[in-house]
Amino acid sequence: SFVLSLSPPMQLPGMLFWLMGDLSDALHPGLPLVILFIGLVIALWLSPALNLALLGSRRAAALGVEIRHLHIMIYVLASLLTAAAVSIAGAIGFIGLIAPHMLRLLAGSDHRILVPGAVLIGGSLLMLADTAARTMIAPMQLPVGVLTALFGVPVFLLLLNKSYGGRS
Repeated sequence: SFVLSLSPPMQLPGMLFWLMGDLSDALHPGLPLVILFIGLVIALWLSPALNLALLGSRRAAALGVEIRHLHIMIYVLASLLTAAAVSIAGAIGFIGLIAPHMLRLLAGSDHRILVPGAVLIGGSLLMLADTAARTMIAPMQLPVGVLTALFGVPVFLLLLNKSYGGRS
């Protein structure tokens, strides 16, 4: 808010779009894409330990997983990947929440499938949402984050309801 209040009026629309999530200024995504690719490789490398962690901390530790190190690695990795993605496109909500849960319903809980599958489904959902945001009210453009929120909130509530077995 402070940066917005001090910015020149000509830059405000672009800044507001970035805050709402926008891919139109993602013209030079080289470094963030490299970071995202390296993060994917690391996440795939961690997927067997993540599968064991699904059994519970004690069981996973008994099977040789250093749970504390795994938690720290996942926390740092998720933070870096989020920062890289947000640096390209701004805050686009709900893609990262609904893509893995949709895939988990379809393919189960194996992280060797979930990690690359969530990347593919999340990227596909983002591409579809961006295309819709650019064409729905053409020649004007909606911020893609607005569209993902309109789609993501009901889907996330449906997935949340399904995960609790339909109970309120």
